[in-house]
Amino acid sequence: MGDSTQPKSRDDGARIFIDDDRLNQLVERAQEIISKDNTEVPTFWNTKYKKEAAKNWDLFYKRNTTKFFKDRHWTDREFPELADQSKEQKCLEVGCGVGNFVFPLLADNPSLFMYACDFSKRAVDMVKSNESYDETRCKAFVCDLTADKLTDNIPENSLDIVSAIFVFSAIPPEKMDIAIKNIYSVLKPGGLIIFRDYGIYDEAQIKFSKSSDKRLENNFYVRHDGTMSYFFSKEELQTRFEDEGFSTQECQYVYRETTNRSLEMRIDRIFVQGKFKKPLQA
Repeated sequence: MGDSTQPKSRDDGARIFIDDDRLNQLVERAQEIISKDNTEVPTFWNTKYKKEAAKNWDLFYKRNTTKFFKDRHWTDREFPELADQSKEQKCLEVGCGVGNFVFPLLADNPSLFMYACDFSKRAVDMVKSNESYDETRCKAFVCDLTADKLTDNIPENSLDIVSAIFVFSAIPPEKMDIAIKNIYSVLKPGGLIIFRDYGIYDEAQIKFSKSSDKRLENNFYVRHDGTMSYFFSKEELQTRFEDEGFSTQECQYVYRETTNRSLEMRIDRIFVQGKFKKPLQA
């Protein structure tokens, strides 16, 4: 998965490093547990979960409203392009949820105009009802990246940056290419996708595998509430974007260690993070 130069991220965005021995232990443990999970969710339910994805996320936001989420103040440190105030930029957040990425970013960077979309209408309505929502600086709309054209709401070839933060993991793997093509259509030549999502062997994947009744297919699982989660290797992620015409600027694993003090447990989180650029000339 990597070497000792691969970083681990803490809540404050600072970078520390994981040594090779610890990394090897982590990977070996994960591989052993995941390899024993050979039972897949029956075809009927697999199809149902994928078909009802928007409905299940809508119910998720109904249950949790805005209190469940924390604002993402780390994004402009991980992706300094978002903090650039030397020029006016237009950015789209796909899978915007209730706005925990959008509103801190707009507050910190007055040079940004933000588009924000989600396939949950309830989530988009929460963004629009936020007291910080300003139509002169933000446009929120409902969109299923695998079915609806972004160009219905955003001019073609107009965006400087598209952020995809923990959103592609909710897309069935057979539809990810559609979503990537959709994003490609609204980025300027030279525009950038910034990406973070769940990495293969993350503790969440191990937890799914231990349940033995959550696996939809390789690295793709369903939660108890019907929402889905995919776990990426950096090689696969890079290939997916390059196959649709992007060039890879960065693609790496990001490690974060959390501790449950009451249970005296150390939890290893693994994310995959990347930047992918639309070529200046097609």
